[in-house]
Amino acid sequence: MAPDSSDAAGPVIIGAGPAGLTAAYQFAKHGVASTVVEATGEIGGISQTVVRDGWRFDIGGHRFFTKVGAVRDLWHEILGSDDFLVRPRMSRIHYRGKFYDYPLNARNALSNLGPVEAARCMGSYLWARLRPPADQSSFEGYVAAQFGWRLYRMFFKTYTEKVWGVPATEIQADWAAQRIKNLNLMRAVTNALRPRRRRTAITSLIEQFEYPRHGPGMMWERCAALVTARGARLLLEHPVKSIRHRGGRASSVVADTADGETEIECSSLISSMPLPRLVEAMDPAPPAEVLEAAAGLTFRDFITVAVTVPAAAAFADNWIYIHSPEVRVGRVQNFRSWSPYMAPSDDMTCLGLEYFAFEGDDLWTASDAELVSLAATELEKLGLVPADEVSGGWVVRMPKAYPMYSSGYQRHVDVLRGWLQANAANVWPVGRNGMHRYNNQDHSMFTAMLAVENVVLGTDHDTWGVNVESEYHEELHQSSTPAPSPPPTRRAMRP
Repeated sequence: MAPDSSDAAGPVIIGAGPAGLTAAYQFAKHGVASTVVEATGEIGGISQTVVRDGWRFDIGGHRFFTKVGAVRDLWHEILGSDDFLVRPRMSRIHYRGKFYDYPLNARNALSNLGPVEAARCMGSYLWARLRPPADQSSFEGYVAAQFGWRLYRMFFKTYTEKVWGVPATEIQADWAAQRIKNLNLMRAVTNALRPRRRRTAITSLIEQFEYPRHGPGMMWERCAALVTARGARLLLEHPVKSIRHRGGRASSVVADTADGETEIECSSLISSMPLPRLVEAMDPAPPAEVLEAAAGLTFRDFITVAVTVPAAAAFADNWIYIHSPEVRVGRVQNFRSWSPYMAPSDDMTCLGLEYFAFEGDDLWTASDAELVSLAATELEKLGLVPADEVSGGWVVRMPKAYPMYSSGYQRHVDVLRGWLQANAANVWPVGRNGMHRYNNQDHSMFTAMLAVENVVLGTDHDTWGVNVESEYHEELHQSSTPAPSPPPTRRAMRP
């Protein structure tokens, strides 16, 4: 097998998701042609927009909101302003037959809880402040300290254990700290009670966001077209088999293709493939203790069940968190509320039911028909949509969607980082799976942007320092939020 000489000594990027395509785009801006190898036949990774029979739906929902100015500028560089809608955030929590506004609305929460239960929750919070949990290294201890044990059990425990498939005591606090950071019950209640006219100078949870009119996949389809027009190669269905290295640097990537193996030489390697798989692919192989650390990093897999229902039968929310323990669904999206351009007709909408699984378990191995039936049954059980209103559906399984913050994960990550730095210093892990970090899309993109600058400009950016700021990702000074645009109708759509 001879090396592919068409990309001799050029940068290679593993993965055509947001991080990988951002890297290719940034290389192109510097006049450097790169090669992107993608294991599947799709681009966009977990941020792709799936199209089935004219219907569009996300793998999860992907808001375009960021505090990173360079990423915001890049979004609008790839897509024009007319391609973005400004959408109001509409989300609620469903718990035991009741809906709770999220972000917190004091009147709604008090009405649902009732004065007695609300007083118990506040008492539980105050007790947790006086006698905080002794162990706050787990998700359970961390959140109980921020919200009290009573609210933790009502609104955090069930949903979190659905997402991760393990007891909350086995999930490290790092995940909670990334998602809720400085937010606690007192801050949430104080902000909810404050009149809107007095919120301009304070920090609050975001209430609106941008969204591409045809879904997030629109961004990555356009990005792929731009980078290939500027000389990049995009090789789909090229799963990486091995990465050869010598003298402390990666020298080539070996990928499987329909015609057999192909070897692509590389001057540098930017990888968004799962971090443990990256290390396991290195040739020569790392020592046993490094491979053991790689085996210690695990992932949670994801299933989207998209179903079509009459628009009039659906809810107005962008999404609803399902904390109710009597069903297995974790969240339900209404994609018409994200953009009316996601549906091919005015009177119908597509709902996306999200199920969290492990490859090989009963959900993962269920047939598509069984999963669509389960989704219809659970929509009715929750009181959201009658089962007989479901007229069709599709299933998309996404392996390794969420890097798990299980016990000891950070120690394993540190071992892999140390070995790569010593043995393949021109390899740059980026993105969510590439760094085994629960990054949002903007953070994944930013790690790629910094990595490219390190390669091309010789800078020394710490890519691992992205998304460790003390401020919560969804907190924003309200005075800086864009004004929402009215939802367009399909009759006003461009051809």
